[in-house]
Amino acid sequence: MRPSNVLTAISDVLAGLAIACLFMIQGLPSWMDIVNIVVSSMLLYTGGIVFNDVFDAKLDRIERPERPIPSGRIAISSASIFGIVSFVIACWLAMQVNMTCLYVALAIVVMCILYNGIAKHHFILGPIAMGMCRGLNLLLGFAVIPASLTHWYIALVPVIYIASVTNISRGEVYGNNKTALQVSLGLYLLVILILSYFAWQSGHLYAFIFIGGFVLMISQPLFKALKTLEPMDIRKAVKFGVLALILMNASWIALSGFWVLALAVCCILPLSIVLAKKFVVT
Repeated sequence: MRPSNVLTAISDVLAGLAIACLFMIQGLPSWMDIVNIVVSSMLLYTGGIVFNDVFDAKLDRIERPERPIPSGRIAISSASIFGIVSFVIACWLAMQVNMTCLYVALAIVVMCILYNGIAKHHFILGPIAMGMCRGLNLLLGFAVIPASLTHWYIALVPVIYIASVTNISRGEVYGNNKTALQVSLGLYLLVILILSYFAWQSGHLYAFIFIGGFVLMISQPLFKALKTLEPMDIRKAVKFGVLALILMNASWIALSGFWVLALAVCCILPLSIVLAKKFVVT
């Protein structure tokens, strides 16, 4: 499941919801809708990450034999059932909010399967497909207020960011992927500039505190990986790139004017870091 990663999904939908409220100039919806869409997002991520291991079972026997399926601790059939059940419950919860949320949830399921089954090992399509999974997860938060989906282009930011993290992960087994790391550094800078622009335009300048935390978390491990090109350092860059999603999403929430919610989302980070020490992230 990658428990630490699953928690980052909470911040995705809450960021999408906060941005939707900013554009629609309204407050947050009912707590029931928020709970339903948050749990739906977590289960969608769970299903996607489980099928990542299901589709990679053959390759992992060679590259990552310690993983649950190739090590024999989990049967591939059991993992598949678990992933399917996660997807089904996630879609049902999304439908409890509205039909638009259901359609976005179904799109996430399709994109997860396409990424894991077809696009993952493609040089260009892999990072883009993975990024689209996160972009759609942001739009799942937008879909709680369907009219806000006219601003769908905001979802391109997590697409760019996750594509850059996925690009870094290409070297987590063998290392020596300097060009990929340099490309991802450029994409990171683009994401930071976009966040800064929206923070300045919104007038909620305290968002720059959250953006600063995000920058610190992603930059140090990436620069170290660029220096050493060692697989272990590259894995750390990927790990902190994934976990830093929480701070990136907290930045979106803060610039939308919900600073208390942004602080609450930041509280997820310590728990994710603790879980990341007990369960693999990549």
